[in-house]
Amino acid sequence: MNTSTSLLEVRDLRVAVGEHTVLQSVSLQVAAGAVVVLMGANGSGKSSLGLALAGHPRYRVTGGSARLAGEDLLAMGVEQRARAGLFLSFQAPPDIPGVKNNLFVRTAVNAVREARGEAPLDAFDFLGAARQTAARVGLPDAMLNRPVNDGFSGGERKRNELLQLALLRPRLAILDEIDSGMDVDGVRAVLDLVASLRAQGTGFLVISHYQQMIESLAPDAVLRLEQGRIAESGDLALARAIARTGYARTAEAAVA
Repeated sequence: MNTSTSLLEVRDLRVAVGEHTVLQSVSLQVAAGAVVVLMGANGSGKSSLGLALAGHPRYRVTGGSARLAGEDLLAMGVEQRARAGLFLSFQAPPDIPGVKNNLFVRTAVNAVREARGEAPLDAFDFLGAARQTAARVGLPDAMLNRPVNDGFSGGERKRNELLQLALLRPRLAILDEIDSGMDVDGVRAVLDLVASLRAQGTGFLVISHYQQMIESLAPDAVLRLEQGRIAESGDLALARAIARTGYARTAEAAVA
């Protein structure tokens, strides 16, 4: 694993939604091939950070900077960020009625391949790769021909996110509670896929409350977000302290 290359650099990032400030000042780094776990109580700003970095129009950056592989991430449009290698899994993946899953994913994959200077995949080649990957993440073949997430269970929606992650092979993946709603086999699929992509140099920012998964990820760093700021940073010992004492008591200990 190569952790010497700085992949994502966030400096003093401030974000507002309407007139409400959701991120006060966030600074962090994710190296190529590294896993950074972001923890925090509900409402601390974890999902807001992911959505702001992905370019969601509702989240207005009011200060600071973010760079992906040395490029100004905040100067890019949403599509440019995806083409540059940024992937965000949604905490609650939406459905897109009328748009077939395989067409949706193939269009995204080919857009990213074009940005990398790679030839597009035709429908036949893509379907073969998609079926193989679907089996790997535990998503039934039939879901490839269904509209995106339409009628999918919570676990199936998350497995569909894993399908996209595996096929897109991003530089940086932000996983927002990817384990939520997953059964044991689903969590194992997450861990296997993260390990595989990590070995290829993908950097991960993982938002999670699930201690067993955090332990299994063997993260390079653990950060605790509180009221829109990184209140504490550490390693697995920090995650274990949070699991043992809760966010409120961890915050009190950090101040003491």
